Amino acid sequence: MTPERKIPERRSRKARRTRDTLAQAAFELVLDRGLRNVTVEEIAEAADVDRRTFSRYFTSKEAAALDSLRGDGDRINAALRARPAPEPPLLAYRRAVLDWLADPGAEPWHRRPRIFDLLVVAEEEPTLYAVFHHIRVDAQEDSVAIVADRLGVDPRQDIRPAVTVAAGAGALLAAQAAWVRGGRPDALPALVAEAFDALSADLLGEPRPAPERHLDAPEQHPGVPEQHLGAPEQHRGITSTTRTTRTAEEAEGTEATS
Repeated sequence: MTPERKIPERRSRKARRTRDTLAQAAFELVLDRGLRNVTVEEIAEAADVDRRTFSRYFTSKEAAALDSLRGDGDRINAALRARPAPEPPLLAYRRAVLDWLADPGAEPWHRRPRIFDLLVVAEEEPTLYAVFHHIRVDAQEDSVAIVADRLGVDPRQDIRPAVTVAAGAGALLAAQAAWVRGGRPDALPALVAEAFDALSADLLGEPRPAPERHLDAPEQHPGVPEQHLGAPEQHRGITSTTRTTRTAEEAEGTEATS
C-alpha cells in the first residue's frame, strides 16, 4: 500500500473513532440524565472535542444519541440481500429480521446493553422519536431497492416493493412498540414473530369468528342489554379496575348527596 493511500484511510479511521466517541457520550448522558438535561456542549466535552467538531458529525444531540441504531437497518438489509432468491418478498423480509435478531454478532436490540432503555426514552421524547423515525425511513428506502432488485422491477413503476417493505417494517415497528411498553427486554424476538404471524395470517386470511361466550346468564328480558343482567365481568369486557373505579365514584356521589 502506498503512503498516499494510508493517509486517507488513517483519517477515515480517526473520523470514525471521533464519531463513535461522540455518539457513545450522547447515548450515556441522555440515558443517565434525560434528554432535556443534556446539552451539545456537554456531549462534546465528554468526548474531549469542541462544539464545532460535534457539528461536523451530528446535527443534534438526538441524532448523536441514536446513532448506534443506524447500523441496525444496514444489518437487516444485509440479511435481506442474503435471503434465497425464490423466497416471496415479505417472507424474505421477515426472515431477514429474524436472522438479525438471532445473530449475537449483530448485537440486536435485546442483546445490546441499554438499547431497551434508549427506546423507552424515545417513546417519551417527541424530538428523539422523530429522529428515530428518520433512521427507519432511510433503512426502508434501501430495503425497497433490495426488494425491487429481487423482483426485477423498477420501484418507481411497480408499487410492490414499497408495499412489501411498508408491511414488514410496520410489523417490526408494532413489535418494537409492544416490546418497549411491555417492560420485558428479552421478549423482542417472540413479539416480532407474533407481529409477522398476524400480518400474514390474521390480516390476509379469512376473519376468524369471535370466541364463543359461555354465560350462566339469568332469564333474558326483552330490550335489556346482557351486561345489565348479571353476566360475569370477564365476558362483559369490564375489568376489575373499571368496576372498582365505578364503585368509588358511586360512593363519592352518595357522600355528596348525604
